Amino acid sequence: MSSDDWTPGDVVDTAPMKLLRKSQESPFVPIGVAGFLAVVAFGIYKLRSRGEQKMSVHLIHMRVGAQGFVVGAMTFGVMYSMYKEYIKPRFHDESEK
Repeated sequence: MSSDDWTPGDVVDTAPMKLLRKSQESPFVPIGVAGFLAVVAFGIYKLRSRGEQKMSVHLIHMRVGAQGFVVGAMTFGVMYSMYKEYIKPRFHDESEK
């Protein structure tokens, strides 16, 4: 055996390292997750002071808010990646001419 052989101990990809790498590739995913958790935490905090509002209505509002934040973060992420891949190179190439 040569020293160039791959062994499983050479590459250790732990969960935090994988999360950090994925966050750097697409930064809007952790923002969406954090926003989702923030909306859920706020909804749980406001659960006691919902007044006469039914529990099911409160939970629906909380769900819609959390989903809206995640969809918004995904939309901004797609727009940012489209800008980075398609729009920015066009203007950068034209300015060099």
